[in-house]
Amino acid sequence: MPRRKVYRRPEWPQGEQNGPVLSFLEARGIPVAVIQQESILCVQAYLPQLEDTVPCLAFPYVKQGQVVNVKYRALTTKAFRQESGAEKVLYRQDHLTKQTVYIVEGELDALSVVVAGLDAVVSVPDGAPAVRTKQYASKFTYLDQDPDPFEGVEKIVLAVDADEPGQVLQRELGRRLGMDRCWFVEWPTDCKDANEVLLTYGPEFLRLCLEQAKPFPVQDVVEVHSLSSRIMERYAHAPARGLSTGWTNVDDFYTVEPGQLTVVTGVPSSGKSEWLDALMLNLALEHDWLFAVCSPENTPVELHVEKLLEKVEGKPIRLGPSDRMSPQEVQDGLTFLQAHLRLIVAEDALTIQGVLDRATVLVRRVGIQGLVIDPFNEFDHTRERGQTETEYIGLVLGAIKRWARKWGVHVWLVAHPQKLFRREDGSYPIPTPYDINGSANFRNKADNCLTVWRDEALPGSPVQIHVQKVRHKHIGKVGMAELEWDVRTGRYSTMTTIDLRGDRTWGGT
Repeated sequence: MPRRKVYRRPEWPQGEQNGPVLSFLEARGIPVAVIQQESILCVQAYLPQLEDTVPCLAFPYVKQGQVVNVKYRALTTKAFRQESGAEKVLYRQDHLTKQTVYIVEGELDALSVVVAGLDAVVSVPDGAPAVRTKQYASKFTYLDQDPDPFEGVEKIVLAVDADEPGQVLQRELGRRLGMDRCWFVEWPTDCKDANEVLLTYGPEFLRLCLEQAKPFPVQDVVEVHSLSSRIMERYAHAPARGLSTGWTNVDDFYTVEPGQLTVVTGVPSSGKSEWLDALMLNLALEHDWLFAVCSPENTPVELHVEKLLEKVEGKPIRLGPSDRMSPQEVQDGLTFLQAHLRLIVAEDALTIQGVLDRATVLVRRVGIQGLVIDPFNEFDHTRERGQTETEYIGLVLGAIKRWARKWGVHVWLVAHPQKLFRREDGSYPIPTPYDINGSANFRNKADNCLTVWRDEALPGSPVQIHVQKVRHKHIGKVGMAELEWDVRTGRYSTMTTIDLRGDRTWGGT
């Protein structure tokens, strides 16, 4: 059992509700009664950004009636700090209800909503992520609480700032909390947040804006006008391709985009799982992605982690003819894997829906961006009476695709081919998605289909990545790339690419 994290419990600082704090907050539209109700003090606190002890507002962060953190905000400039080692929770978390909850981006915005007569408002503790941030995990640790503070909440209104970081925050909160219960607020064009609306238009108008929040679009129902801002954002910022796999020649044919399903097949011992592990680590290293992996064949789980460590450090972990990694390198590798990997090890009935349920929790708590299910045939596939295998597989793959789109997570599904017959020269043919055991739906439903293949008769021969289906042309095209596999470390390096015309070009390493 993992140890439960222990947080430092800060003492509520000594301070006063005197002239400076009253003047500052009253100038922001917050009356004395609310200041006293919320126990906001004026204290002297050290702020690292200013390298000085200065007069500050002290906001109590309360959980289950206990102060678990304190945020300090300078009175004269925009500088902040929270208590070191204390738990990250939502500001005003104890005011959450099961009906409608409002989430804003700062303490002053939360107090503004209270002034407007709505008490069930909370603020995120650390503001919005930077626009170009790849990994948001550190910004959303307050969602990883037990019990989940949003468990059972029916309606969540996201009333964050109307700027680019605020929109990043809105999308990520919606993704983690579930778009089906999230609504969003549109502020007047001359106001950025709730406090500006309060100061410009007054509490009644602020409440009207909040109560006129709009639901996120219903799944599978899209109005064109609702896409205009996203289309323009993609026009201005979206990359021409998906994310790089880390191998330049593979990128010629296949890149990675959130919310898609990639089916991977290959004959036994062709290296499907090895290559997927390497791809996963490339995405973690280059794009800071966080993965969940359910791989029943990779047991015990310690051996799987050791194989991943060898790829991370580029050295074997066990004694042998080559230098093994040092204890410090083992610890460094484990630290990297902890930041980028969660392993789903189900001890009860192993079903695809069970894995998706666990992965949903990981999206909400830590924001996973990739899910690996390896392999399909290891799961319980009990069908309903009268249901054909083809019908069943179509339904399961449809559920995986809908889940991937809903949560913006790329899913890789490994599926073994049916028994293949050797050719006259004794070699196996390269399997296609239509050869996967069970149903042609593996090809029909997938966004992308890959086959990992190597010539078992030629030890040391290149590993071939056959891209046999790509649904969207900006992701890639049909073709094949060769990689060199280092059996000592499990790492893959770039060799050549072959397109449909059979032209061969050298890629980078």
